[in-house]
Amino acid sequence: MFLDTVLTRNPGLVDAATALHRSGAVPPDTYVIDADAVEVNAALLAAEAERLGLSLWFVVKQLGRNPALIRAIARHIPRSAAIDPSEARILHANGARAGNLGHLVQIPHRELPELLGWRPEAVTVFDLANARAVSDAARGLGFVQDVFVRIEGASGSVYPGQEGGVPLDAVDGFAAAAEELPGIRIAGVTAFPCVLCDPVTGAPVPTATFELALKARESLAARGHEGLKLSAPSATSMASLPLLAELGATHGEPGHSLTGTTPLHAIDADQPERPAYVYVSEVAHTLADGRPALHGGGFYPRAGIRDALLPRAGVRLAVQDAPAENIDYYRLLEAPASPGAVRAGDTAVLAFRTQIFVTRSTVAVVSGLSAGEPRLTGLYDSRGRAL
Repeated sequence: MFLDTVLTRNPGLVDAATALHRSGAVPPDTYVIDADAVEVNAALLAAEAERLGLSLWFVVKQLGRNPALIRAIARHIPRSAAIDPSEARILHANGARAGNLGHLVQIPHRELPELLGWRPEAVTVFDLANARAVSDAARGLGFVQDVFVRIEGASGSVYPGQEGGVPLDAVDGFAAAAEELPGIRIAGVTAFPCVLCDPVTGAPVPTATFELALKARESLAARGHEGLKLSAPSATSMASLPLLAELGATHGEPGHSLTGTTPLHAIDADQPERPAYVYVSEVAHTLADGRPALHGGGFYPRAGIRDALLPRAGVRLAVQDAPAENIDYYRLLEAPASPGAVRAGDTAVLAFRTQIFVTRSTVAVVSGLSAGEPRLTGLYDSRGRAL
């Protein structure tokens, strides 16, 4: 999906990843991430958001919740949006301030006192039961917590496993009950996904869910709530920030733009954000019909994988589709034109959309690429633990 973009915009990363694998410094099933590019991307996004009067909360699930990259991003975007308590703890431990908690996963009630003790800017609540729990925990800590009301997504737009939120026609009733809770203050709304990239052009476009969030904010404002914020996550990038500002959002939540891997970046290699990671594996064996099999572990089902580069043989081979329900042991390539051109142990470099935190991959952080002096500065597992 992103191989052409990486080869055009960051070929040194491909060379560095190949060299690291060939030397044995990184194993197969490793994401090699250019820390310099991630930090530059963060700085670009922060500057553009400031120009437009927007605030940003950064997201790191797709980066494997990596401590080194969290620190690099937080130098420019201080606040984060944590999708769950595990991510929140890693972000907190590495100096990122708590922006939005409960972003995609509601905070379990027994964990609220710990996380609220960090004084997050906002906590997203999906329903009245969670609003009550946040209120009780905040009262126990002696303060009033700002909450964002999660609005139920438009029909047909909600991803399986991400259901929930207050329906638009129930916002007024929800607010009436929440206003009676002494430990919270309704400070804004959010929904997901608010922006998606057009599948043909890659251009960011608002979704019907974004419109619901805007209407929900209007309903809350009519009840007397002032200064209401609106976070409009998904596909937050240099290309979409002007759209967020134009439509009235106050917050964006950059994730894949930090690594230059939104769907738009696959179509347009000239986007400001630079591609910042590749996936490295190796040929495990070859089938009798000539198709090479790569070691798996990091092949995300929604990756949009197209082909793999095998540097030793100097060939690019198409990656064959695999059912998402199958275990990711191997991934097959098409057979090379010359039998025997590809051998077991050969390095393979790929670039595709991922969510590293749901893989079993290794993450290798490389610094110095921007100066032409790449060096491996750390190896981590897919959940940010140093190896």
